[in-house]
Amino acid sequence: MLDDKRKKILKSLMEKKLLVSPEVIDELLELEEDFLNEILKQNLTVLEHDTIELFRKNKNFNLGEFERAKTLKQKFGKEEIYNKFLEYKDEIKNKNNFEIQGYKIKVLKNYYEKASKKTVKDFVNYYVSRLKKISSMLEKRQELNNLTTIRKVREKRDRSEVSVIGLVNDKRISKNGKIILTLEDQTGEINVLISESNKELYEKAKDVVLDEVIGVNGISGNKIIFVKELLQPDIPIVSEPLKAPDEVYAVFLSDFHVGSKNFLSAEVEKFIKWINSELGSDENRRIAKLSKYIFIIGDLVDGVGIYPGQSEELEIRDIYKQYSKFSNLISKIPKDKHIVIIPGNHDAVRLLEPQPPISKEFIPSLYEMPNVFLLSNPAIVNIHSSQDFQGFNVLLYHGFSFDYYVAKVDSIRNKGGYDRADLIMKFLLQRRHLAPTYSSSLFSPEYGEDPLVIDKVPQFVATGHIHKCSVSNYRATTLISGSCWQSKTSFQEKMGHHPEPARVPIVNLKTRKFKILKFT
Repeated sequence: MLDDKRKKILKSLMEKKLLVSPEVIDELLELEEDFLNEILKQNLTVLEHDTIELFRKNKNFNLGEFERAKTLKQKFGKEEIYNKFLEYKDEIKNKNNFEIQGYKIKVLKNYYEKASKKTVKDFVNYYVSRLKKISSMLEKRQELNNLTTIRKVREKRDRSEVSVIGLVNDKRISKNGKIILTLEDQTGEINVLISESNKELYEKAKDVVLDEVIGVNGISGNKIIFVKELLQPDIPIVSEPLKAPDEVYAVFLSDFHVGSKNFLSAEVEKFIKWINSELGSDENRRIAKLSKYIFIIGDLVDGVGIYPGQSEELEIRDIYKQYSKFSNLISKIPKDKHIVIIPGNHDAVRLLEPQPPISKEFIPSLYEMPNVFLLSNPAIVNIHSSQDFQGFNVLLYHGFSFDYYVAKVDSIRNKGGYDRADLIMKFLLQRRHLAPTYSSSLFSPEYGEDPLVIDKVPQFVATGHIHKCSVSNYRATTLISGSCWQSKTSFQEKMGHHPEPARVPIVNLKTRKFKILKFT
C-alpha cells in the first residue's frame, strides 16, 4: 500500500516537473491526500521541507512567491521579502491551537494577503466556488427532488415540474408586477417568474438580491420556469442550542475608533476596571472573573484619510500613535483572557475582503502577548473545546457589507434599518454568505474560492460596524452586534444613525443567556 502511494506521488511530481529530495518524498508519504493535492497545485519548481512547513502553518501563503523570495536570497543576497515570509510564519506559530488554564481556542479560518496577479480566471473561480459550495447545501433539500441543470430545462419542450439551482444575475419587475429573476449555473441561464398570486412567495422574492445562490421549484414553460417554491440555503433548524458543560462567559466589543475626538476614553477605562473585577456589583465582578473570551470586531482606531475632512475630527493624527494607544488599553486586560481581534474598514489594512490581520508593524506589542490572536476579517475560531465537548464556532465579521443591505432590502429598511442588526445578520445567514451582492463589499479573488461563504454553521456570529448593540437568536445561532466606543459623529448625524456606545454584550456559554452591561 505504501509502495503504491509512493509511486502515485512520484508520478504526480514528474507530471508537475517538480524537484524533491528523497527526504521530502518520505515526508509527503505522511501527508493527507487533500493536503498533498493542495501543495501540488502551487506554482513551484523545487519542493523543500520549509515550504511544506510554511504551507502547513497557513494554506493561504503563496508558495510560488515564497520560492522566488528564497531564490533572491540565495542567489543575490536580497533577504527583505524572504524575511517578511518568515515573520508571517513566526506570527502564526503556535497560534492556531492555544490554551490558558484549560480554556481553549482554535483558529479555523484565517486569511493572509497573497501577493499575486489577479486574472479573469480568478474571478470566474471565485463565483464558481460560491455556486458549488452553496449548491451542495441546497441539493439536500427535499423540495428540490426534481433537480436538473438549466440547460436541460431550456431543452424541454413539454411542461413539467422541475427544480434548478442558480446564481441570480438579474432581477426585474414586469409591467404587470411579476418578479423575473435570471438564474445562471455552469450550463446556461434561464428566467424564472414569480407571480403576486402567491403573496408569501412574492414577498420572499422581493428580498432576493443579485449574486445570491437560490433554488427554485416550479413548472417549466418556453425557456422559463413558473416558480412554486423559492429556497435559500439557510442554516439548519436545531431543537436545542449547544451549551458548555461549565459556566464561562464570552465578551463582545467593537469599533473603538481610538484617535477620534469622539473616542470615549473614560468609558473604556470603566470597562477595563470591570474586566479586572475592580468595578460593579459582586455578581458583575464574578462574571468578569469568569469571562475568558474577549472578541474585538474591527475598527480599533479611527484611521487617517478614511473620509474627506476626517483630520478635523481626529485627536491623534498619527496612525502609529493611534495603534499605540489602543495596544496600551488592551495590555491592561488580565492575561487569563483570550483576546481575538479582527480589522475593520477604518484599520490600516486593505479594504478588499478578506482583510488580512493587522500588521505587526502597527501593533508590535500585541503580537508579543500570547493571549492575543490577530486574525483576518472574516475569521472563524472554535472556543472552549475539550475532550468531551466540541466547543463553539464563532464567526467574526466586521460588517462592511451591512450598509448595502440596509439601503437595498425593503424588509430590513422598513423594519428599522441600522437599528436592526439582528435582521441584517439573519438575512445573510439565510443566504449563507457575508456579502452576496457584487457591489455590497470589495472582495479579492486570490484564494481560489469564495471565502465569504458561510460553509460552517456557527454557534455565534459577532459583528460591528453599525455602532448598535444587539443580541438575538436565530435558530441555534446567537447573533451579536458589539456596540462602539465613540459618540455620535457629524457623519452619523447626517446619515440619521443612532449609535449606542459603551455597551458590552456578554454571553453565558453554559446557559446561552446574555446580558448587556452599560459603561456610560
